[in-house]
Amino acid sequence: MPKFDSKSFNPQAFGKYVERVPNTKKNELVKSKALRGNSDIRDAFSSQTTTSYARLPYFGKIGKGTKNYDGQTDITPNGSTTFERGIVVIGRADAWTEKDFSFDITAGVDFMDNVAQQVAEYWTEVDQDTILSILKGIFAMTGAGNLVFVNNHTYDITGETVARVGETTLNNALQKASGDNKSVFTLALMHSQIATNLENLKLLKYYTYTDAEGVERQLTLASWNGRAVLIDDSMPAVAVDATYALTSDTEVNSTKTYYTKSGTGANAKYTAVANPVAGSLSSYYEMAAEAYTSYTTYVLGEGAFDYEDIGAKVPYEMSRNPEKNGGEDTLYSRQRKVFAPAGISYEKTSQSTLSPTDAELENGANWALVNNGESGAKLEYWDHKAIPIARIISKG
Repeated sequence: MPKFDSKSFNPQAFGKYVERVPNTKKNELVKSKALRGNSDIRDAFSSQTTTSYARLPYFGKIGKGTKNYDGQTDITPNGSTTFERGIVVIGRADAWTEKDFSFDITAGVDFMDNVAQQVAEYWTEVDQDTILSILKGIFAMTGAGNLVFVNNHTYDITGETVARVGETTLNNALQKASGDNKSVFTLALMHSQIATNLENLKLLKYYTYTDAEGVERQLTLASWNGRAVLIDDSMPAVAVDATYALTSDTEVNSTKTYYTKSGTGANAKYTAVANPVAGSLSSYYEMAAEAYTSYTTYVLGEGAFDYEDIGAKVPYEMSRNPEKNGGEDTLYSRQRKVFAPAGISYEKTSQSTLSPTDAELENGANWALVNNGESGAKLEYWDHKAIPIARIISKG
């Protein structure tokens, strides 16, 4: 193993070492086939003329117009259309500095192993954040054609009597999204609160393994209705404020809690009235809906994202400063990757540099359901049922 300093650092060896570090989250995404390679994307970004953004053509289905074959009805021909899909390369970079003195006082800790372990996990977290930003962006799309996907692939039960996930939640969500194609879904990404609720209902099954001594042990990986589950508290959990409405009561109801309002808009504050007075009822409010936390669970299927590691010229490099802090080394790391959601095009409507930020990926205006670019009656969209991406919004 090369020593981790600027004189003997081998970036190729380090890169391979990082790739060998076990990475549960990434491995599960790959095993579920939610991430799949795409040679067309890799080829597009291998040329010198296309480095950060590309538009790839796709064949559409042939037209349908079956005629009655009766010897007197003309057979008028149909054609086919082509679609275009925008693909963007997402570049990210970071750096870490360690002092020589840290090595000295730890009696020579294996710095290479320590950093590689953390860098591998770090970039997995970055990739997951990127995927979550993309998911937020595609579900923020607007426009009639795009909303066909957004509305059908969103299963929101927060307004229902039973607003928590249950026995039928997943099945109903996937049927709404993809109909008879729902079997393609293979992986669910959820907050630990959702997982806990499913555990309590005995709907979550944890995988087990047998250790070297023959003892069966439980893994942290689980399944929900046959779909692999990744439990991660970085999944969206949004606090939703309680809502209030002016009371319609004309007499004080001792079983109710009344509130007074101060401030307006986002600064509005509601304070419980200790001793309600009948003469002030016209200015009192009642709680219309209690505050709650809205949890989003994403369900992905085979080919949910086309994924390619485009690479950077120098993925890893070292820089040494012998003067600062008695001597220190800095590791720089860079990556350029493509995460392209199936059937959805990155339109680059609002992007200020050659690589989109997380905020730009979350901007619904940058995304559109793949279409043929026509207008009016000739406008055709990608079949939303063929997109193996769905979300479940619940109170737990």
